[in-house]
Amino acid sequence: MNKINKEFHSELKSWPFKEAMQIIKRNGGLNNFVIPDKGYILFETGYGPSGLPHIGTFGEVVRTSMIKNAFSSLINCPTKLITFSDDMDGLRKVPDNVPKKEMLNEFLGKPLTSIPDPFEKYESFGHHNNAKLCSFLDEFEFDYTFVSSTKKYKNGEFDKTIIEILENYEKILEIILPTLRKERKETYSPFLPISQISGQVLQVKIDEYKPQNHSIVYTEPSNNSKVEVKVTGGNCKLQWKVDWAMRWMSLGVDYEMCGKDLTESVDLATRVCKVNNKKAPINLIYEMFLDEKGEKISKSVGNGISVDQWLRYASPQSLSLYMFQKPKSAKKLFFDVIPKTVDEYIAHYNSFGELSENKKFDSPIWHIHAGSTKEFKTKVNFNSLINLVSICNTNDKSVIWGFVNKYDSNITAKNNPEFDKLIEYALNYYHDFVLPNKKYLKINSTNRKIFQDIIDLLKNDISNSSNAEDIQTLLYEIGKKHKFDNLMEFFKLVYQVLLGQEKGPRLGSFIKLYGVKETINLIQKILEK
Repeated sequence: MNKINKEFHSELKSWPFKEAMQIIKRNGGLNNFVIPDKGYILFETGYGPSGLPHIGTFGEVVRTSMIKNAFSSLINCPTKLITFSDDMDGLRKVPDNVPKKEMLNEFLGKPLTSIPDPFEKYESFGHHNNAKLCSFLDEFEFDYTFVSSTKKYKNGEFDKTIIEILENYEKILEIILPTLRKERKETYSPFLPISQISGQVLQVKIDEYKPQNHSIVYTEPSNNSKVEVKVTGGNCKLQWKVDWAMRWMSLGVDYEMCGKDLTESVDLATRVCKVNNKKAPINLIYEMFLDEKGEKISKSVGNGISVDQWLRYASPQSLSLYMFQKPKSAKKLFFDVIPKTVDEYIAHYNSFGELSENKKFDSPIWHIHAGSTKEFKTKVNFNSLINLVSICNTNDKSVIWGFVNKYDSNITAKNNPEFDKLIEYALNYYHDFVLPNKKYLKINSTNRKIFQDIIDLLKNDISNSSNAEDIQTLLYEIGKKHKFDNLMEFFKLVYQVLLGQEKGPRLGSFIKLYGVKETINLIQKILEK
């Protein structure tokens, strides 16, 4: 990635640069930056492979990638992004969206990488979900390295840090225990032994800690016998918050973001690092996604949007824009946000080339495209396309292209495949969301004169050469003429009659796209009914 001239550094305002600067300051600053002993700056994203990747997974990886790219544009230092799979975690419950549920019930409590794959494609359920994760990330061409918790535990890469945690277990208990309920305090341990009999990750009280032996003693639940087991070599797994801290320390993680629901976990894991005389990574705590009612989105409730659903109606780049916008603010994530986000993306893309050099770095386009200066020019927004499809009521992309080319003959499917795809998205969105909810308002004696005046305006004062703004201004005058105190009510009436919906595009822009003659014919047909 090309480096940004130092003269612009003080002017960078976007949040990825602010996050990148935190990393730089921690390591000596722009002028005295010291590369860590490991030879690179490490960014981490985490993944729980008990289920399939979801929109939150995408959001975390794309946001972290933006910070990584911002960092690389400021400083000469190698970087690495890892996606860490906690695949040694015990299966707590069987997901609803898998086959052979009864079979999986037999393996509750066992590490995900030791459970048979119900899909019968991989060596374990954990491997199956890991493969889905990698396929998911590869689809979006993320630059990442996959890391398996199971492999790290079993090959001994975590051993040194795990032993340090064992040596400081009393101090760690002092951190964790005050946050637990009374009954949980009685059995809590940072160490979860993996039973040699059942193979389960055991949530049991530890009877004795033996730092000198690198071992713990517990009572095996299946036969009530005392068992001494090494904490190294994958014989034990650490409890979540301590495990997170161990991961940071062992791998040398410099940066990791997470959702607001993990704020306490970040605090406790940071304190565990401090006890072990290690630095926790820099964290960004992002807000959660909300549904249309303002309630937290939940996979189990199913009140959100999946990545696949978004990609049926809009591009991956528009989803990246949605993730870029205000990560520290709670945002509603439902289908109505998609057209708005697409149009915002188009607006940013269209204006990118016109920005001054320093302003480009703070544009979402720079961050979405990792510094790209490519331009995507179109005068037609997504909402207008959706409404054009609504008027035409068609599944035929060529029909829409016919109208578009009358408006702008320079756009073709060959020279602008992005716009061709945009038409496909508009067709999908219309048929899934707009068509089922159409309710046309019939013209009556009260409002008939309004639509006759619109026809007269289009015939006498507007031509194909008129621009969208001029058309919009003249339409305002009709609204005022007919005594609409709130002109939004005027446009609402027009939308209800012409489109069967209460909202729509700027009417001037739509008429320009649909055509003056075509709009006249449409209104006349409605008046004749």
